[in-house]
Amino acid sequence: MSQVLIINAHEPSPYSEGKLNASLVEKAKTQLQQKGHQVRVVTMQDDIVVEEQLAHFEWADRVILQTPINWMTIPWSFKRYMDEVFTAGMGGALCHFDGRTQEAPTKNYGTGGTQTDTKYMLSVTFNAPKAAFDDEAEYLFQGKSVDDLLLHMHANFRFFGMTALPTFACYDVMKNADIDGDFTRFDAHLEQHF
Repeated sequence: MSQVLIINAHEPSPYSEGKLNASLVEKAKTQLQQKGHQVRVVTMQDDIVVEEQLAHFEWADRVILQTPINWMTIPWSFKRYMDEVFTAGMGGALCHFDGRTQEAPTKNYGTGGTQTDTKYMLSVTFNAPKAAFDDEAEYLFQGKSVDDLLLHMHANFRFFGMTALPTFACYDVMKNADIDGDFTRFDAHLEQHF
């Protein structure tokens, strides 16, 4: 069985309380524990102690990042988490800096990851409808996929040597939500990939 770190990157605000992201975290925790996995959960409301967070990553062999997409990226509180925790992990806990050597300073950027036995999954919630992606006729994303939009997050985890599991997304959660359908799809996604 796996050791799963679930990070809830949502930062509650008057505009968005974070109930959906919290529910997805709870569903993942419950389902994975019922299957025998060990689970730890971190939220952005926790007292973030950098060394404790690095220990979570060293313990885990699976990481789930549960996050809303705010202005096409992660919430500010998780960016702060990354700046503090991920930067501190560059001394070996997450990576040995960027993987380059003085002998080849322009080669192998991003190959210093120490988490090569760890898989990660991005689970995201969007106000955007599913039809906004993968369609060149759509104005904003011009045919790009969800994973294209999240390339920066994939690059961060890949920088640590982690391998991606398929991304999960809930769409149109504010104007045309299908929460029951999202929960059903999420359960199936976890069942398939964990």
